[in-house]
Amino acid sequence: MHRRATRIIAIAALISCSILTVCRPALTQTTGSAPPALGVPPADQPLGLPRVSDYQPIPELRDIYFDFGTAAIRPGDVKILDANAAWLRAHPQLLVLIEGHSDSRGATSRKNEFNIDLGEQRAQAAMSHLVAQGVQPSRITILSYGEERPQCAEESERCWSQNRRSSFLVKPR
Repeated sequence: MHRRATRIIAIAALISCSILTVCRPALTQTTGSAPPALGVPPADQPLGLPRVSDYQPIPELRDIYFDFGTAAIRPGDVKILDANAAWLRAHPQLLVLIEGHSDSRGATSRKNEFNIDLGEQRAQAAMSHLVAQGVQPSRITILSYGEERPQCAEESERCWSQNRRSSFLVKPR
């Protein structure tokens, strides 16, 4: 009985190997002049990340700021977001990148992860507001830098409050 099971496994392995050997050349020949698959970025571009260098800040789109440890949009910043949304609706030929930032503080041992998450939540909050104001979500990309790109490097509340922000950059479609 044991011999028969071994033979069946050996035959199955041989058949599998011969099938894979026949199919393999067809799979590896796609590196020639075949067009790239749709939706797949070139090999030199990371998956899922925008080319940030293509986006530029412009004075018409103003940053918004957040209180410590939260991604809630402050009442005074709602007017800024509304103005940003109106400008973006008037310029549908542009894509927007929303960068989420945080200050360098954090109470946990995983401070950097916390600040990256908080920056993402801030960018998402700004995006949600823009979408609610009629900006197409397909035009918006969000990216969190957490504490990695501060506007101000001093250790003071005045400086930290400048770092807790969402910034808006644009590029042509």
